[in-house]
Amino acid sequence: MELVLPSVKYKESYLEALKEAESDPGNKVSELQRPKEEESFENFVANFYDEMKGINLPEGYVPATMYWLIDNGEFIGRLQIRHELNELTRRRGHIGYYIRPCKRKMGYGKKILELGLLEAKKMGFEKVLLCCNDNNVGSYKIIEANGGIFEGIADGEKPGDLKKRRYWITIK
Repeated sequence: MELVLPSVKYKESYLEALKEAESDPGNKVSELQRPKEEESFENFVANFYDEMKGINLPEGYVPATMYWLIDNGEFIGRLQIRHELNELTRRRGHIGYYIRPCKRKMGYGKKILELGLLEAKKMGFEKVLLCCNDNNVGSYKIIEANGGIFEGIADGEKPGDLKKRRYWITIK
């Protein structure tokens, strides 16, 4: 099991995970990005590399590094490390992660965050902010299992959004 930078090598597995995420009734919005209409998978992957360099970012976004968790050649999930905090990312945190539905409750969530913290350390982070929906018990247990210290609960990004639990992790 390893974190890798996005690669066309995992195209089929990624697209399978995307279909799975979109058909998950409990997942109102897929947390996996999808290629745009008529966009090749190669260009889709190249966009992640642009995002790392801060190229073509939507307004309010900051440079971020995307990693994919791969186990036995299969796409399991993704982890994103945002390089800095601004008004928007203060509500999302430095690190966000996602595990495809068929691989949840199998220890992958804890492992992806553990590996992501190692990558954040290599990037020079000493402390990172993680946020999750207040009702996402699985996510906040993963954060706490990786050393997350609860800071408090904040409002969501827009009125009516779920409240967010905020955690800080000091990287050792």
